[in-house]
Amino acid sequence: MMNIDLPELSLVALVGISGSGKSTFAREHFKPTEVLSSDFFRGLVADDENDQTATKDAFDALGHVAGIRLRAGRRVVVDATNVQKHARAELVALARSFDVLPVAIVLDTPEAVAWERTRTRTDRTFERHVLRRQSQELRRSLRQLGREGFRKVYVVSDPADVTISYERAWNDRRELTGPFDIIGDVHGCRAELESLLTELGWVLVRDEAGRPVDATHPDGRQAVFVGDLVDRGPDSPGVLRLVMGMTDNGHALCVPGNHEQKLLRKLRGKQVTVSHGLAETLEQLAAEPPEFVDEAARWIDKLVSHLRLDGGRLVVAHAGLKEEYHGRASGRVRDFCLYGESTGETDEYGLPVRYPWARDYRGSAMVVYGHVPTPKVEWVNNTVCLDTGAVFGGELTALRYPEKTFVAVPAERMYYEPVKPLVAEPVRDNETLNLADVTGRRHVRTDDGTVIVDAESSAAALEVMSRFAIDPRLLLWLPPTMSPPSTSSVEGYLEYPTEAFADYRAAGVDTVVCEEKHMGSRAVVLVCRDQAAATTRFGVSDGSSGAVYTRTGRSFFSDAALTETLLARVRAAAGTLFDELGTDWLLLDCELLPWSAKAGGLIRTQYAAAGAAARSALPPALAALDAGVDRGLDLTALRDRTADRAANADDFITAYRRYCWPTNDLDGVALAPFALLAAEGTTFADRDHGWHLDICDRLVAADPTTFRSTDRRVVDLSDPSAEAEATTWWLDLTGAGGEGMVIKPYAGLSTRTKGKLVQPGIKCRGREYLRIIYGPDYTAPEHLTRLRDRNLNRKRGLALREHSLGLTALNALTSGEPLWRVHELVFAVLAMESTPTDPRL
Repeated sequence: MMNIDLPELSLVALVGISGSGKSTFAREHFKPTEVLSSDFFRGLVADDENDQTATKDAFDALGHVAGIRLRAGRRVVVDATNVQKHARAELVALARSFDVLPVAIVLDTPEAVAWERTRTRTDRTFERHVLRRQSQELRRSLRQLGREGFRKVYVVSDPADVTISYERAWNDRRELTGPFDIIGDVHGCRAELESLLTELGWVLVRDEAGRPVDATHPDGRQAVFVGDLVDRGPDSPGVLRLVMGMTDNGHALCVPGNHEQKLLRKLRGKQVTVSHGLAETLEQLAAEPPEFVDEAARWIDKLVSHLRLDGGRLVVAHAGLKEEYHGRASGRVRDFCLYGESTGETDEYGLPVRYPWARDYRGSAMVVYGHVPTPKVEWVNNTVCLDTGAVFGGELTALRYPEKTFVAVPAERMYYEPVKPLVAEPVRDNETLNLADVTGRRHVRTDDGTVIVDAESSAAALEVMSRFAIDPRLLLWLPPTMSPPSTSSVEGYLEYPTEAFADYRAAGVDTVVCEEKHMGSRAVVLVCRDQAAATTRFGVSDGSSGAVYTRTGRSFFSDAALTETLLARVRAAAGTLFDELGTDWLLLDCELLPWSAKAGGLIRTQYAAAGAAARSALPPALAALDAGVDRGLDLTALRDRTADRAANADDFITAYRRYCWPTNDLDGVALAPFALLAAEGTTFADRDHGWHLDICDRLVAADPTTFRSTDRRVVDLSDPSAEAEATTWWLDLTGAGGEGMVIKPYAGLSTRTKGKLVQPGIKCRGREYLRIIYGPDYTAPEHLTRLRDRNLNRKRGLALREHSLGLTALNALTSGEPLWRVHELVFAVLAMESTPTDPRL
């Protein structure tokens, strides 16, 4: 049996004359979606697979589809004769353009056998001389395939005796999940490396001469070195000996740096310029046994350009790596890993000017690298450079992963004078927002999958965000929409608690909390310890200490002084909460009362206008009908309907007036908090609602004027009496004019059942409040019957998608991801709000 070992990601060119069995071979060994046939594409563009005049267009289309697959990291198998050199050259160039390996599988079928197969096919009309010419071209090509650029070449004489296996890319170590200690450029600083490993909790292993030759960690951590172990420092051989021992024993991984590559070329007899510390390393190696030097050369030669770790969530490369190069294999990728990307210019010190690739990085994988010394580590778009110039008198730094904490030890002294002073470059770009991040049809990644935002919704959100929203650095989260319960069949009611409880029970939730629904507007409050904290953490310099904004990202108050006054009250009520949680900022989900404070214009133009019109028109009409009845006219039914409408109008006016009371600046304004969403370094989405409401009660107790408490009931959904008690409470609440209640999974905001998010809250609104929403006469039987036919699926799906975006935004915010990532998610929530749904739901 002949085994063909293919790279998992590759472009496979099947090579063989017509009738050699390429298509049969492809069907037997590859997925149908992997195989791109030239015959199929001829038929696609010309309706005739044998139309040779369509060959160019067919291969253009084939190449386009192949490129899409390769860009996405999917294998491509090209089923064509490929006996001509120019055809193969195009495939090799295509593979190289996407940094994948080209492989040739030649089906060396005798010409006579291929001719016999061709004669039996009615769709093949060419003469034998065509096969003879193809066969001659194939014979001339066989010895050239390797030189043409194919990484592997397999010549198959008997397809029945072939098996195919797949080898993972050498950089693919996704099965290793850590935890890792990733260590920056060492440059021969062995003493500092020993100190750093010890600080990280590693135990050094020494040989009989006392030299460190390995290290182990009691917690099973694994070290990862970003390269540049040698040159400039006092003991490059000692660093190599330790790191080689750690990798050989499975305690460490390492990628090569440009200094190791230059050293390897020198040790292999290549012509190199002995500079940048190489002379010191060669002098130090001259004192080592030759077998050690040979072993070091072999070890360096086996190092892989970059490593993909932890399921692809972590990438380590010496000089960093753009997203499109992750997991790829080519000389171009290796060069980027070793040297980064330069602009082609040199600075005043004669050093190449590096292109700041990290500023444009938008990948989901964390990229950790070194190469360019910097005084301190700094996150830039989910990337971080760990070269803090130990050999230049700086520090040797490690990143603990997944903790994302840094550990550093100072250099014992400056071992090498830097050509360029070690000063921080203005590379921080976490604040930059790109229009491309939020425009067009987008697939936004969340912790629960991908949310699709269409172009029209993005455009609508961009209009709102650019014209009305607060500073995006303070716009950290937007609340999701809320779905009502399944429609009630209880007489006179459109919504009733029974259906809400049943909805959650069907979703697998066993305990809920019923919270009073306040008669206000949703408000998000970001409060910092002081203005300095706001500047330090969020980069704002306008003197603000936070924000109070609506569910569409607009400031609640046009007067910044009012916002600051309210924030000062919130800050004072929070008291020791900042210290208890170890944070300089808090993010609260609240309701701002009264509704008229935000929606006064809406109430006047829509609700009050409708009420005034009803009160103006209906009493005179009713008086006229009464007069007609008194005269004996048959107007009783119409009179009664009009009387009902007048009473409904009075109820309508009473309902919306409950949401209005006079305010003067902040006098009469109150906040009803019901969740503490996040603080520095942590999100509280996994805390149960009891914890959240206890925190809110502390605010109310500290300042009952500014804050309103939220009444609630916890309900065990397996206990009918608990449901009945909560229903009675809801009836009393709404009967006294209350809006209703919100039912939430007690376990918290991130509650999942069977691995899926459940609704963050179901609003169950009172009978009279719904009169505002559906109109004064909605309770008439004929209207209720019509309104019960409402489709909630779109609203529920929208709520879950927005909730997933919001939770992911909180996680991104608290884990230190860049502003563009948080903004992308928050922007998507706003965009989803323009999705067509019944606004009354």
